[in-house]
Amino acid sequence: MVTGMVAGRARMVVIGGDAAGMSAASQARRGKGPDLLEIVAFERGPDTSYSACGIPYWIGGLVTGRDALIARTPDVFRLRQQIDVRTRTLVDAIDTTAREVRVTELDTGRQYSERYDDLVIATGSVPVTPPIPGSDGSDLNGVFAVHGLGDGERIRTHLETGRIASAVVVGAGYVGLETAEALMARGVAVTVLDHAAAPMTTLDPDMSEHVATAIKESGLGLILGDGLAELVPDDSGRVRAVRTTSGRRLDAELVILALGVRPEVALAEKAGIPLGPTGAIVVDRRMRTDTPGVWAAGDCVESTHLLSGRPVNVALGTHANKQGRVAGENIGGGYAAFPGVLGTAATKVCRTEVARTGLSTREASEAGFGVVSVVVESTTRAGYYPDAAAIRVKLIAERGTGRMLGGQIVGYEESAKRIDILATAIWNGMTAQEFFFADLSYAPPYSPVLDPVVIAARQLHDAVRRDLPQGLE
Repeated sequence: MVTGMVAGRARMVVIGGDAAGMSAASQARRGKGPDLLEIVAFERGPDTSYSACGIPYWIGGLVTGRDALIARTPDVFRLRQQIDVRTRTLVDAIDTTAREVRVTELDTGRQYSERYDDLVIATGSVPVTPPIPGSDGSDLNGVFAVHGLGDGERIRTHLETGRIASAVVVGAGYVGLETAEALMARGVAVTVLDHAAAPMTTLDPDMSEHVATAIKESGLGLILGDGLAELVPDDSGRVRAVRTTSGRRLDAELVILALGVRPEVALAEKAGIPLGPTGAIVVDRRMRTDTPGVWAAGDCVESTHLLSGRPVNVALGTHANKQGRVAGENIGGGYAAFPGVLGTAATKVCRTEVARTGLSTREASEAGFGVVSVVVESTTRAGYYPDAAAIRVKLIAERGTGRMLGGQIVGYEESAKRIDILATAIWNGMTAQEFFFADLSYAPPYSPVLDPVVIAARQLHDAVRRDLPQGLE
């Protein structure tokens, strides 16, 4: 059946109840009240607006409970904003001609259709799983991804059902390393396994090698250049080991698959909504697809990289919230545009903090830029001040102009958030020289007299000048 509509009201339907979807719904509601706009949001899980990024810290015990990771419950949306949130409801198909979605209530099996005037696809992403039996966790106990609150809950239950002595985390990216640290905090012996030659491949090798050193010094095991070939179960169907592509056998009573994510676009693709070269949904700056009345936002869409101009798919909650807000503003009668991304991100592995923004050296070269770069070592505070810690900063600039293209940081406490000032400078097109002269604060508890990022900018400017043809420097 198709549910009825209230005469005179437009209807907005949202698929996906997390960051992008509920930001879109909330912003549209601010633009148009319930008398003008009816909003229905479908979410296949039980929760809305939760922090997936906090799951490793919940696993490790730093976050006390599931509810702490939920920013806004379905009831809050229903009562305060009059958004009809329907959880545990799966959208099966989109009919763009009839402007309908077909849905199934997971708990009852009831199926029905809902008509829309505007549809927001915010289906997010799904974990990448290797083509190995049991890797989806369906027929092998003890194998998990770290993607939703349900994953976090299952991992915590697995840890609490008995003594888990050993674990293997497959993937040395952000989520993999954060989860490895969380498991180590729970007393588990953890080995991180990755087929790449270095961890955190979004960094340049001369920076990621220091991350590898930090991982090993933290007490985590690290095996690089070797991938997952087989999950080895016991007679009860519980994982007991993994076998690597080189033939190693690693004991594991728990396996975490942290191989990244891919955009969840099956619904859109089936409905004929175009995908781009990244495999994500193509949208314009207002978050419109090329299908009338259909918008998309979050991990399932392509963005434009501000420096390279190329389409990218970057799965970050920061982008998802902003993109959802842009879609909702436009649906609600206003005007907004999403300018693009730099891919700014940060994390930590025990004491070591890691951050990056903009283009890496490889990405800049592939985008056609001539590249000049420097790496500097300094301290997070004045060297004589107690607890001054080591920090390493890499800056990348365009050859000739000195325009800053990227920054990377690896260091101890109070290092990572310096990436934000670099992201701001790159966002606004500053050169290394302009950034060097920026009026940044100084006090011994916070930095040397010249902050490490400023020292790097000075050296980068000098390197750009040395790189110029003779007579032009």
